[in-house]
Amino acid sequence: MSSVAQPCDEATPVVSAFYDRFPYPGDPLQDGPPPGYNWRWSVDMAYAVCTGSVVRKCAGSEPLKILDAGCGTGVSTDYLAHLNPGAEILAVDISLGALEVARERLQRSGGNDQAHVRIENQSLLELEDEGQFDYINSVGALHHLRQPEAGLKALASRLKPGALLHLFLYAEAGRWEIHRIQRFLSSLGVGTDEQGLRLARQLFEILPEHNRLRLNHEQRWAIDCVADVNFADMYLHPQETSYNLERLFAFVASADLEFVGFSNPKVWDPVRLLQGELLEMALALPQRQQWQLIEQLDPDISHFEFFLSKGPQASLGWTDDQELLAATGKLSICLWGWPGQSLLDFEMAPLELSVEQVELLKAIEATPDTALGCLPLGWDSKRISSLARDLQRRQVLLLSPGNVAST
Repeated sequence: MSSVAQPCDEATPVVSAFYDRFPYPGDPLQDGPPPGYNWRWSVDMAYAVCTGSVVRKCAGSEPLKILDAGCGTGVSTDYLAHLNPGAEILAVDISLGALEVARERLQRSGGNDQAHVRIENQSLLELEDEGQFDYINSVGALHHLRQPEAGLKALASRLKPGALLHLFLYAEAGRWEIHRIQRFLSSLGVGTDEQGLRLARQLFEILPEHNRLRLNHEQRWAIDCVADVNFADMYLHPQETSYNLERLFAFVASADLEFVGFSNPKVWDPVRLLQGELLEMALALPQRQQWQLIEQLDPDISHFEFFLSKGPQASLGWTDDQELLAATGKLSICLWGWPGQSLLDFEMAPLELSVEQVELLKAIEATPDTALGCLPLGWDSKRISSLARDLQRRQVLLLSPGNVAST
């Protein structure tokens, strides 16, 4: 295990000491796989959502290389291991205390048996010797650097051409009450230790019941903050940066990366908040202006989660039958209840499949790496393409391009 000898970000010593005291996130350890799934941590799902297809791996090819940059107590690493079996995963963090928890988590969950996991005490700024990765996950790390732009550039340099980077950053509008509490505590010199934790919790007990800051905490954050480590991370953190959309896109541009899209796109859909004439007017605007409208209308958005890529991403729409029938398919790993007709989909929403769709998916499972048009079903091509297109649209069936000439 390596150590962080010379911090390359000014905030590193104080942030690492903070997380040694309060290892975050505070999700409990358990024996066996983590609950459910988060599709953003499945490389196949991330590529399918962003590009319409998965990265096709040939027999004997190298395993996927995944970086979990700022892994904390290993919650994200655990999901990455279980959702990407056989992958090579490097998980790094600057807190030795958090990494102790991460190692125990992966051992108890069986994550180490699912993937080749390496957990290291390293800064995400110091990974030049690790080569490049097919996928990078960095949730809640860059905004704790004194210079987040340097962190983004460092991660960009670790991406393979065309590879995806998934980020999670704070949004300032939805954290206004958190920022006020942070500034208040800082003005009084309340520290980031156990005494600071006691005083911060005391504040919410003595504020009047009708106080907006107390109400907002109780209504929005109290459940998340039951664990002391989560409360401390929210209100006592010594270094953080929040963004609005304008600064977010400037941040992305600083590393010469492409913005692929939000990983919670429904939040940014005007249909969620508008209807009638106002919705029509909003939908007539360019995409980014639509997002800016949502930012103005929903002050509860407390974070941005999104995908970036190194170079533009080509996207497949699967509208051509020949192209579709030449593709190979695989089932999403993010399904609950398979095999069966009544499932939970990749967003944990109810999904009902037809008998024919189940039969098609079972044929795909039974004959992997077989072009859809060559499946031993005895169906006509129109029937297969119609069923497959609907399953792909709902992210149940993940596709890899094939050789059109073969069909």
